[in-house]
Amino acid sequence: MRPLSSDKSAKTYMPRTASPAKRATKAAKKTAKTAKKIVKKATKKAKTAARRVAGKRVYFFGPSGTEGKRDQKLLLGGKGANLADMTTSGFPVPPGFTITTETCAEYNSGGKKLPAGLMDEVAKNVRKTERATGKKFGNAKKPLLLSVRSGAAVSMPGMMDTVLNLGLTDEIVEAMAKTNDRFAYDSYRRLINMYGDVVVGVHHHYFEEAISAMKKARGVEEDTDLTADDLKKLCGEYKKVFKKHAGFAFPQNPEKQLELAIEAVFKSWDSDKAISYRRAEGIGNLAGTAVNCQTMVFGNMGDDCATGVGFTRDPSSGENKFLVEYLVNAQGEDVVAGIRTPKGLTAMKKELPAMYKELMSIRERLEKRYRDMQDFEFTLEQGTFYMLQTRNGKRTGRAALKIATDLLKEKKVDQKQAVRLVTPGHLDQLLHPAFQPAARKSAKVLTSGLNASPGAAVGKLAFTAQDAKQRAESGEAVILVRRETSPEDVDGMHAAQGILTSTGGKTSHAAVVARGWGKPCVCGAGAVEINASKETATINGKVYGPGDFLSIDGTTGDVLDGEVPTQDPEPDRNFKKLMTLADKFRKLNVRTNADTPADSKKAREFGAEGIGLCRTEHMFFEPERRGPMREMILATTTKGREKALKKLLPIQRKDFAGLFKAMKGLPVTIRLLDPPLHEFLPHVDQYKEIELIAGNTGVTPDEVRARITALHESNPMLGHRGCRLAVTYPEILRMQVRAILEAALQVGGNIVPEIMIPLAGTDKELSYLIEHLHDEAQQVFKAKKKKCKYLVGTMIEVPRAAITADQIAAQAEFFSFGTNDLTQMTFGYSRDDAGVFLREYVDKGILPEDPFQSLDQSGVGEMVRIGVEKGRAARKGLKLGICGEHGGDPSSVHFCHEVGLDYVSCSPFRVPIARLAAAHAALK
Repeated sequence: MRPLSSDKSAKTYMPRTASPAKRATKAAKKTAKTAKKIVKKATKKAKTAARRVAGKRVYFFGPSGTEGKRDQKLLLGGKGANLADMTTSGFPVPPGFTITTETCAEYNSGGKKLPAGLMDEVAKNVRKTERATGKKFGNAKKPLLLSVRSGAAVSMPGMMDTVLNLGLTDEIVEAMAKTNDRFAYDSYRRLINMYGDVVVGVHHHYFEEAISAMKKARGVEEDTDLTADDLKKLCGEYKKVFKKHAGFAFPQNPEKQLELAIEAVFKSWDSDKAISYRRAEGIGNLAGTAVNCQTMVFGNMGDDCATGVGFTRDPSSGENKFLVEYLVNAQGEDVVAGIRTPKGLTAMKKELPAMYKELMSIRERLEKRYRDMQDFEFTLEQGTFYMLQTRNGKRTGRAALKIATDLLKEKKVDQKQAVRLVTPGHLDQLLHPAFQPAARKSAKVLTSGLNASPGAAVGKLAFTAQDAKQRAESGEAVILVRRETSPEDVDGMHAAQGILTSTGGKTSHAAVVARGWGKPCVCGAGAVEINASKETATINGKVYGPGDFLSIDGTTGDVLDGEVPTQDPEPDRNFKKLMTLADKFRKLNVRTNADTPADSKKAREFGAEGIGLCRTEHMFFEPERRGPMREMILATTTKGREKALKKLLPIQRKDFAGLFKAMKGLPVTIRLLDPPLHEFLPHVDQYKEIELIAGNTGVTPDEVRARITALHESNPMLGHRGCRLAVTYPEILRMQVRAILEAALQVGGNIVPEIMIPLAGTDKELSYLIEHLHDEAQQVFKAKKKKCKYLVGTMIEVPRAAITADQIAAQAEFFSFGTNDLTQMTFGYSRDDAGVFLREYVDKGILPEDPFQSLDQSGVGEMVRIGVEKGRAARKGLKLGICGEHGGDPSSVHFCHEVGLDYVSCSPFRVPIARLAAAHAALK
């Protein structure tokens, strides 16, 4: 027998006589066997790990071992995941633990009861926290106090509740007071207030009345001016308030305090303010909020203590400028509530130089770690610096662009990350109006505050959130004017054109929420004296009320008298740079819905790659065009209609030529006449209008009324419109086709008109109309003695057309999904009337969101998917797009990318949003 030879590449031994193929086969079998063992071992290991964390509801973070990770935001919430990561990364974070968002979901689905075994797991993590800190929860000698805070996967500043200093009791406070009496009683009165408000439902204003009475009696203005004895007496007053309104005494059991506080945070997920914020922000599909229980560190132990909030870059402008606001001898709520005016970095450098030095180092470390602008909270406790949390900071649209492009320039992020740092919502903010320069220069500046969120806002004054909401819903532009805003004000803030407050800084509730929504906001305008009960704002002695206009400049912080004219903003170089990057990554083309050369020009400026929808009916509503249109409608014979259509032909030809010139060879999709004819006529009771029509058309008023009555439809959305009009009156289609093709020949160049027949539901409809269309085209080419290419397609907006898309594609060279009507017909909702109940549907969780705002992907989207698959199966290279309002909605754009459409089309001002959303979809 021949000696064996080693085949190291296959890691086996084969006789030399074996063929290479046999050796390869045997080696492959052995490799597969080895791989199977590895997979089996890994699966077993994964199952063991899964069993180990199965049912785990609480994750510890601290020096003795951190269980959570940065990428677990859906489970631990943004705050919890970041606390775990900061601890692992070596930041000075007080230890604690996070209760998962899934536990919140269990609570809400389980009859609003804490899941069995949760508090046992919490107790174990309290013991871990005790070991990490050397303190004891409920112990008077060395007490461990906790903060209990919410933390959803998506930041919702101020929307859910917080309790600080939890664990204090009468016994523990008395023991603490022996070493620092003022601190002890200050902390206790805060706990009674917050616990009463958040956990039990004793409104904050009852406690505020008590402390206001105390300050008035002592002749002081600030809380910090109260002595230790004052605060001790205040604690007694607070306990009386608590018992009076709660019906029982403030609890003296720390474990029970903790249990009820955790439950209160879970409950706050479904509070009105949290629901309103999620609705306004479009936040959905989250399990709930996590609960973060963290060791308390104290900024209110004396003048060597402080607490504050920082942004690693300016959230309003995006400048690489460190923004910090802090208060000495205070707790964090004092800074963000806007009750006291905070200090900045300049003061800190002189007052607390060690903390200043620490913060300068922290700033750089945070951006290096998280590769984004950070919003963080910190506390200095008698010389020891602590980080309480960090998160990606909310910013204005302009700031987002600058931060992204600057971080790219600084090589802290790559191009893909830079694109991801800017959201479509940021771009939407940039498209809001600004003041006209000349008008702004001549406007009277009444006073100034902090430029908390940029932009121009003009409106009449509203002094409550409810008033702002109601007046805005009736079509009135309002400015919400408040001393400071609170989370309860979010509905009014969202409805208002802008927000003006007399107190608070750039990290106050008003500023943070306004920036997130792109609402112009001026904070801390101290010269504005607000009397909410009388609905007045006094500025420099002049009194303004609900009927008076003010204008606010969130970019400069100025408050201006009266109505200052606004204008559309111009994109800056950061905008152009980011859009160039987005275009580099996106796969979807972006077109615009445009009916005029002016719209087309604006869309081109925003990067539109053609027109995806020209609604020709919009060209007939101007007074000089309505006459021939009405003459055509009132005609009772084909000859009469053709006579009127000849008057419309040159008007239409000129319109289309303007579009072709504006688009300079880019594709232009023109939809033939869609609405029912009665929309061009007045109502039967508009006597003057009817008499005018009669005089212009040579018929009697009675004949006009008779025609209006004859054209009336019970359900015009499903009536005589779209391709059905053209089937009945082919001469209308022929006039429009002639105008389109003559305009294309007139303009010349590489123009390929895309002629779209609306509302087709059967292939027979299309074949009948396409025959007319081609015949008219040949007549035009024969008369002009030249030709041009053109495409014929249809709008898929009837469910039957989507289901039979293979048959439709046999006739059509392109589809454009008209998701406005497709949504109406699939749901059976009228877009004009559904607003009565749709908000209720969204609020009650029946629908995740308004299907006319964001595409219903599981229902209407499935119709689109079917249309795409069947259409392309029947016609190779079928061009597919979408031209409903959903074409500018980011979530809908993601769906269009996933199903493989060629383009989306949207209004001119939403073109940049669609471009960025398409890039995000490709990068996802």
